[in-house]
Amino acid sequence: MLDQLRRMAVLATVVEQGSLVAAARQLQTTTSAVSQQLRALERDMGVTLLHRSTRRISLTPAGERFVQGCQAMLSAAREAQTQLHHLRDAPEGELRICAPVGSARQIGPALAPLLSAHPALELHLEVDDGFTDLVAKRIDLAVRFGRLPDSSWVAQRIGQKTVGLYAAPAYLARRGVPTSVSDLTRHDWLFLRSESGALKSLSLVGPEGREEMLRVSPRASSNNQLSLQQFCEAGMGLAMLSAEDVDEAQAQGRVLPLLPGWTLPALPVYVMTPQRDAQPAKVRHAIEALRHAFAGFRSEPQA
Repeated sequence: MLDQLRRMAVLATVVEQGSLVAAARQLQTTTSAVSQQLRALERDMGVTLLHRSTRRISLTPAGERFVQGCQAMLSAAREAQTQLHHLRDAPEGELRICAPVGSARQIGPALAPLLSAHPALELHLEVDDGFTDLVAKRIDLAVRFGRLPDSSWVAQRIGQKTVGLYAAPAYLARRGVPTSVSDLTRHDWLFLRSESGALKSLSLVGPEGREEMLRVSPRASSNNQLSLQQFCEAGMGLAMLSAEDVDEAQAQGRVLPLLPGWTLPALPVYVMTPQRDAQPAKVRHAIEALRHAFAGFRSEPQA
């Protein structure tokens, strides 16, 4: 079948170009190869399609009717190729992105210029702190933080988020403000995606580069970053939160940063895609927009 379709495309090209020589040039092959394809087509169809002479070609009545279908097939193939090239080079269609709740508010500002520049592009944002079935949800691009689950998808690191220790003023008034790393063990902790009672090792680096390890157990935990911040603002304990996520809460005095000069490891930011090569333009452009957005995060919490 594929050989037959190829020969039909050769016939349409010969008629389009007006000669075997011109068709061979268009198809980047030899005149004899074009002639062989035409003879094979006529043999398979059991009918003469072309009258040939040294100077010109002409269609037989059967050829005139048959070539219409061949030309329609070739035109459809060219249109499909054009559409594919356009899809590869210009962002269009629906872009489906999955992101955790805590980072969802950053996706819109990051991608707004992209959508404004490309009217044919649409965006659907799936917000979920769990490990979404990316294939079932037809996700083009997933934003992930921290440790990644085992997956056949390809991960690219595009930046990092600064993490700091925070607590609500009411909690600090009740339990005291920690002034050293050792003080932290006497406080209630709030964790993200941690089993109740499980110990967690924390690494903190001091102003002079000295690293201290701390093992603490959560008083409360959640699989949702926004809920964890709400626990913190409600005065339930200390939480490790992204500096970018608590900007507004800190500005309004709902949370305060702790242990100035001490830092926690940054949270790596990844984008995950179903394949590495031949990504459509919408995905390539979205990755670059997100890379630019997350690269602009500040390097340390504000005091």
